Amino acid sequence: MHKRIMPALIIVACLFGVYLLATGLPERPKEEELAEGQELLKISATNFNFDQAEYHVKAGTTYVLSFSNKLGNHGAEIKELGINLTKDNPRAEVTFDTPGTYELHCSIMCGQGHAGMVSKIIVE
Repeated sequence: MHKRIMPALIIVACLFGVYLLATGLPERPKEEELAEGQELLKISATNFNFDQAEYHVKAGTTYVLSFSNKLGNHGAEIKELGINLTKDNPRAEVTFDTPGTYELHCSIMCGQGHAGMVSKIIVE
C-alpha cells in the first residue's frame, strides 16, 4: 500500500504545478500608446545607476519619458526642464527643441552612491 502513495502524491503535485502555471501567470505587458509624432524614451534605475550612461534623442521631437525603478528607491530629474520622475509620477511629455546635453540625476536621496547617480540626455 505504501508503494502506491508516493507515485500518487507526485502525480497530484505535478498536476497542481501545471494548474498554477496555466492560471497564475500575469497578463502580458501592454505596449504604451503614443500619439502620432511621439517617441518613447524609457529610463530605468537600479542601485545607484541608470540603465544607460547616455540617452540620445532628436531635436524637435516630442518624447514620452517613462521611468521605472528596477531596484531601490530612485527618481530621475532634469532640472533645466523642470522634470522630476518618480514612482508616483513615472511619465512626462517633453519636446527637446534645443540641441545640447541635459543632466539627468537621481532626485531621491537613495544612499551612499546617490551623488554619482548621473546620466546624460544628448539632444542631436
